Amino acid sequence: MYKANRNFSLVSESYLFSTIARRVDAYKAAHPEADIIRLGIGDVTRPLCQAAVEALKAAADAQADANTFTGYGPEQGHRFLIDAIIEGDYRSRGIEIDLSEVFVSDGAKSDIGNIGDILSVDNVVAITDPVYPVYLDTNIMAGRRVMLLDCLEANGFRPSLPSGQAPDIIYLCYPNNPTGTSLTRAELKMWVDYALANGCLILFDSAYEAYITRDDVPHSIYEIEGARRCAIEFRSFSKTAGFTGLRCGYTVVPRELTDADGTRLNDLWRRRQCTKFNGASVVVQHAAAALYTAEGRRQVRADIGYYMANAGVIRQGLSELGFNVYGGVDSPYVWAKAPVAIDSWQLFDLLLERCNVVVTPGVGFGKCGEGYIRLTSFNSHQKTREAINRIKSLNFNNITI
Repeated sequence: MYKANRNFSLVSESYLFSTIARRVDAYKAAHPEADIIRLGIGDVTRPLCQAAVEALKAAADAQADANTFTGYGPEQGHRFLIDAIIEGDYRSRGIEIDLSEVFVSDGAKSDIGNIGDILSVDNVVAITDPVYPVYLDTNIMAGRRVMLLDCLEANGFRPSLPSGQAPDIIYLCYPNNPTGTSLTRAELKMWVDYALANGCLILFDSAYEAYITRDDVPHSIYEIEGARRCAIEFRSFSKTAGFTGLRCGYTVVPRELTDADGTRLNDLWRRRQCTKFNGASVVVQHAAAALYTAEGRRQVRADIGYYMANAGVIRQGLSELGFNVYGGVDSPYVWAKAPVAIDSWQLFDLLLERCNVVVTPGVGFGKCGEGYIRLTSFNSHQKTREAINRIKSLNFNNITI
């Protein structure tokens, strides 16, 4: 008789954000009058920029015409979008990427979760803690051995290089989800040099690069010399341009990347995608390409500026309350610790019940997140200010749990 993959039972029964949604829904059902403000899940709230909407409409109209209907598209992505990605995200920063190295997908989450298909289950994987749950859960599901790299307040929530035996694979996400911290060029170079010296593969999640404000923070790992020989990069249009519902992203797999036996990872990923993926929607790819036009870029920058203004409100408000605050400078996320001893889920419940504000409990991202919460800037100016004012109404010196 068949057997299930028992590794799935080793992860928590519910995905973090599904758990939060159920708890909020239960509270809402019991308190239907509650005006809940959500600063928890990282889902954008501003509408799609007009350039993307117009491209979507035009692409849909083209699919209604027998002369321009496209049918199945290339699994790797349409050339018009790949060319725009190469020019807009890489060549403009002095990085040369070949069109054969870009793979358009239905979002970075899918690629991050599926990249393990081309990697041996015998690999030892290093993952930062706190961490975006997909990195950890997918490797546990695959049966790989995981090495956690503690990111603590003492080290500014930036990981130290592994001590002792080097891992085979290293996950890095910068700007970071959930802590909002970033790595300088020198700090990222340290990781690239370590990977090259030890034969490691870096899986670099760059989903939030568009939020970077500081000059010394790289937008791509390929800005670092040698990274093409040791790193795969994941990008997303979700938080950059509101594609959380449309679904589109891409992954760069350089042709120089080879495993210990000389097998080229680019060939393996291409084969995987051709077998298991039929390509992102052509109309969505046209919308994504529109983001690289002059008007599309202007509209995207305006939306990012809007969210980063919210991040500033959150940072300042929580700092005034005595919270220890990180992130919100190169990232839409703010990572915060209350001025009193309280665990993450207790603080989640406190803010939900007394303020009707939803945050994400830090412990949901790993043991090193205990005592912290993550807040997102993805809401309106009005609701963000209102949420912070509600939190400010609490007297943390008199809080009893």
